[in-house]
Amino acid sequence: MSLSAVMGIKLSGMQAQQTRATATANNIANAMTPRYDRLETDFYSGDAGGVRASVSPSGAATFDAGSNVDPAQEVVSLIESEIGFKANASAFETGADMWDVLLSIKRD
Repeated sequence: MSLSAVMGIKLSGMQAQQTRATATANNIANAMTPRYDRLETDFYSGDAGGVRASVSPSGAATFDAGSNVDPAQEVVSLIESEIGFKANASAFETGADMWDVLLSIKRD
């Protein structure tokens, strides 16, 4: 697997976690909206490696006086998104550092 492919996989991971964080923020913002159906994020393997995220309504029962959003669950989801994003970003930065080393070797 090439270095650029690895970096592409990590980039797709960061984008998927960003999608998840956006859906979670939307859930938190609409927690008190009557009949709001919380959004769920599903992750799928990409064709050439990596991951992609898909957001859809949960389909769970909603309420006239509020939504089906559990704030504690949303906070956990946000923390998981942060950890996943940081892990992918760290690996991406390592790949970028490796590119720098390869370029300096090539110049010398």
